[in-house]
Amino acid sequence: MEHQVRNELKKKGRIYPEHLWYGRPVKVVDGTAISMPDTKENQTLYPQPKGQAKGCGFPVMRLVVSFCLSTGILLSYRKGGLKVHERKLWHKMWSDYERGDVVLADCGFCSFADYWLLAQRGVDCVMRLHQRRKEKKVIERFNKNDCLVQWQKTKKSPNWITRKRWHNIPWEMTVRHVNVIVNIPGFRTRNFVLATTLLDAKKYPADALAALYLRRWKAELFIRDIKTTMRMDILRCKTPTMVHKELSLFVIAYNLIRILIWEATLLKNIDPLRISVAGAITIIRQWAPILATTKNENQRVCLIKGMMDLIAAGILPDRLNRARQPRVLKRRLKNFQLMTKPRNECMEIEHRHKYRKNVGSS
Repeated sequence: MEHQVRNELKKKGRIYPEHLWYGRPVKVVDGTAISMPDTKENQTLYPQPKGQAKGCGFPVMRLVVSFCLSTGILLSYRKGGLKVHERKLWHKMWSDYERGDVVLADCGFCSFADYWLLAQRGVDCVMRLHQRRKEKKVIERFNKNDCLVQWQKTKKSPNWITRKRWHNIPWEMTVRHVNVIVNIPGFRTRNFVLATTLLDAKKYPADALAALYLRRWKAELFIRDIKTTMRMDILRCKTPTMVHKELSLFVIAYNLIRILIWEATLLKNIDPLRISVAGAITIIRQWAPILATTKNENQRVCLIKGMMDLIAAGILPDRLNRARQPRVLKRRLKNFQLMTKPRNECMEIEHRHKYRKNVGSS
C-alpha cells in the first residue's frame, strides 16, 4: 500500500515541497483501540480488558497505524490483542520503511534498540524522550536547549529481541536532545525533550524539529476521521475473520477518500489537510448516485471534475496552535445504570432517574 502511494506521488512530477520535510517523507505512527461485538469467537482472539467483569465487557483490538504526515493517507497498519504492546506491532511495520524516511511518534515508541536498528536502515526518528531515560553525558552542546547526548543500552535485553541480536548492538550511541518550550495558550505541556537521530544542527534546526513534533497531533486527527467520522470505533461483525474484512474495507474506504482529497487539492495547490473529511464524505455520497447512472464518459469526467472542485472548496480554518478545546460533550447522555454484572444477574434499581447507582450493587 505504501509503495503504491509513493509511486503515485512520483508520477508526473507531483512532489511538491509541502509533501516533504527538508526533502524527506515523514511517517507518523500512533496506536489506538477498537471494539467489536461480544461473541465467544471475538473474545478468544481479542479478549476484553482485565478490569471489566466477565460478561460486562467487549472484545478490544489494539491497532498501530502509520500515516503520511502531509496527506493523511494510511500507509500501513498492524493489529493484535490488548496483551500485545504497541511497539511490538510497530516492529512488524518496519519492512514498509525506506531509506530516507523520518518516523514521527510519541514517547511510547522511543527506545535505544529501535533508534539504532532503524538508523541502520537509513530511517531517522523524531520522538519525545521517554521518561525513564535519564542520560546526562553531553558530547556536544549547540545551545542551552540543543545538544548531543550519549545513550547507553541496558544490560538486560528487551523481550522482543534475541540475545544474539542485542549483543551485536553497540553499548553506546549518539542521540540529539532538543528541549522544547511551549508558549502556546491552552497547551497542557509547557516543556518537553525531543530525542532524534538527526544530529546535524545546521541542516535540521531545533525550531524545525519542534514544529515537526507539534504536528504529531495530526495522527490523532487522522484516527478520529476514520474512527469517529467514519464510525469504525465499534465494528459490527461477530467473528474475527469477518472483523478483519470489515477493518480492511474501512481502511480502503478511508484511503480512497483521502486520495480523492489529495487529487482535488493538487489541482488547486491547497494543503490536503485543510480539507474536511466529513465534508468530502457528504459530497461523495451526494454525487455517487449521479455518477453511477451516467453512461456518457465525457459527462462522467465533467461530473468528477465538478465534484473535486466542491471538495477542494471546503477549506477548514487553520487550527494550528489554536486555543484550548476541551474534549467534553454538550448533549447530556441518558441516565441509565452501569452494567457491572452479567445481564442475567442484574437487578434494575427503582427510580433510576433519581439515583446514580451501578447495576447489581446492593
